[in-house]
Amino acid sequence: MNLASLDLNLLVSLDALLQQRSVTRAAAQMGLSQPALSASLARLRRHFGDELLTRVGNEYRLTPLAVQLRELARLALSGVERVFAAQPQFDPASSTREFSLLVSDYGVAVLGDTIAGLLAEEAPRTRLRFSANTPGSVDRAEQVLLSTDLLVLPHGFVADLSHHDLYRDEWVCVVSADNADVGEELTVQQLETLPWVVTYHGPTASTPAARQMRMLGIEPQVQVVTENFLTVPGLLAGTPRIALLQRRLVDLLPLNVGIRALPCPFEAGPLVEAMWWHGAFDDDPEHAYLRDVVVRAAERATGPVAAGA
Repeated sequence: MNLASLDLNLLVSLDALLQQRSVTRAAAQMGLSQPALSASLARLRRHFGDELLTRVGNEYRLTPLAVQLRELARLALSGVERVFAAQPQFDPASSTREFSLLVSDYGVAVLGDTIAGLLAEEAPRTRLRFSANTPGSVDRAEQVLLSTDLLVLPHGFVADLSHHDLYRDEWVCVVSADNADVGEELTVQQLETLPWVVTYHGPTASTPAARQMRMLGIEPQVQVVTENFLTVPGLLAGTPRIALLQRRLVDLLPLNVGIRALPCPFEAGPLVEAMWWHGAFDDDPEHAYLRDVVVRAAERATGPVAAGA
């Protein structure tokens, strides 16, 4: 395909149309008239040989091809924006850039306010966006990190990406504070008989500690599944359930949250939280600045990462 013969403005139109699923809303987003965007849609339909948007009742729906193109168009447009926004030097004080991180609510609880505070102090005109690091985004990390700055995630899920270790943590078992069936210590038998609240439970989704537990032959009786660590205490308090949480998160919880922490009766292994990014941005000045901010935030919040972590 001869890219020189393509009108790259059509990429902007394609992205807006596929995101909004409406010519009217997409035109308003782009500041164009509806007839002008309709003309662009007609050109896109001719190029792809596909309707892209089809009317069903009072709304438009994406064709199967348009569903495939939706994320590809967003990624391509993000890449174009990065290319033409690149500068030989980066001045945090004058930047209006949006920095984006894929991170769990646990990561936001430990690092979020410190990262936001450093950016507010040094780059007050920038914007910080936290988005959930869902199993789907982790599975497609290399592709997703072309349009998202950083993925904050423990080791054991992604590989072959640039990364920097931020801090270490440990896993603990947590139960309701009034659970009379659990004393000062847990047994492996209790892990197998008590009902569980588990996080990120699926064929390819699991916390490292839960995965290690199953590798040891300990199969939990899963009663509740959640993808938010901060919802776990409320799902435990006043119940016989058990769960795994990070020690740093437990230490941040209010004292009256209604749970207590106990050592794991198995070798859960350390949790090494790291930030991951696409190697294409190794030498990007803006990206390097953000990575430095996150490293400094981790040191302030948790102390320097242990050597060899």
